[in-house]
Amino acid sequence: MAASSRPSRPKQQRLNPAGSGKAGSSKPGNGKTGRGKPGTAPRAAAGDWISGARLRTLPLAIAPVALGTGAAVVANGNGHWEPVLAVLCLVVALCLQIGVNYANDYSDGIRGTDDHRIGPARLTGSGAAQAKQVLAVSLAFFGLAALAGLAVVIVTQQWWLLAVGAAAIAAAWFYTGGKHPYGYYGLGEVFVFVFFGLVATCGTTWVQAGTINTESWLSGVGIGLIACAVLMVNNLRDVEPDTAAGKRTLAVLVGKTAGRVLFCVFLLVPFLIAGFFALFYPLAPLTFFVLLLALPAALITLTAKTAKELILALKLTSFVALGYGLALGAAFAF
Repeated sequence: MAASSRPSRPKQQRLNPAGSGKAGSSKPGNGKTGRGKPGTAPRAAAGDWISGARLRTLPLAIAPVALGTGAAVVANGNGHWEPVLAVLCLVVALCLQIGVNYANDYSDGIRGTDDHRIGPARLTGSGAAQAKQVLAVSLAFFGLAALAGLAVVIVTQQWWLLAVGAAAIAAAWFYTGGKHPYGYYGLGEVFVFVFFGLVATCGTTWVQAGTINTESWLSGVGIGLIACAVLMVNNLRDVEPDTAAGKRTLAVLVGKTAGRVLFCVFLLVPFLIAGFFALFYPLAPLTFFVLLLALPAALITLTAKTAKELILALKLTSFVALGYGLALGAAFAF
């Protein structure tokens, strides 16, 4: 008896959301990718765009502003801080974070890197949205960050900060954009440490106090390391697909075992910094309660066997960043 009496169906050609032009591929928006009826451009739902913003990464923008503001209170010496400037710094940080998330979605999508991913689907790579739409949203958030940064410059009259803002936007774009994105050469952690650690924290302190103190520098190092931990655990999840796509993240370069160890170092060293500040600030020991999230994240990452476990560790690490920033920032301020 034959294995099957039904006629076999021809295999569907795999769509390339990056629009490479190869056989069996189609460009976004030509009616063959995305959702909806044939002949219509892909239409992402509101939930897809919210997911594309990667809300779990936003604590990396909030925490350094909280730390920098707390350090500014110390630097001013009279409990004074600048609410308007603090809010503007927060807008800059949030818009940069969202902008780089969409830029990453766009750049990885058009390269075909996300064809291999095993995590949540991306807007460009899945064909849920046209690449040019994702690019436009990314640029819009970079534009909002630039406007908020310009407002900071006008208020403070520190015109040299324009160069810092331009460098931050350029670094955000070339993380995965351009011909030679540095995120593909194991330098992503350097970017997040510098810009979402030192620059965000020290910059927030400077615009409110006109100086950068030890509290700002050291807490900037701490939150920068936690930002590196977030990126590391995210990339540990994607070691196999990134390797297949030629994306050489730090996790790919050092391997899974060393990457897990590095994650723990990035995540736990900041609490040594908190311990140092506990010698001088009565509320600083409250930061150690955040270890209730950090230690499980470290244990999960060290023992994880599935992508789902690493996603859980990623979520916990994001909350570690938020808790660390708010707790230590409050210890400085009060």
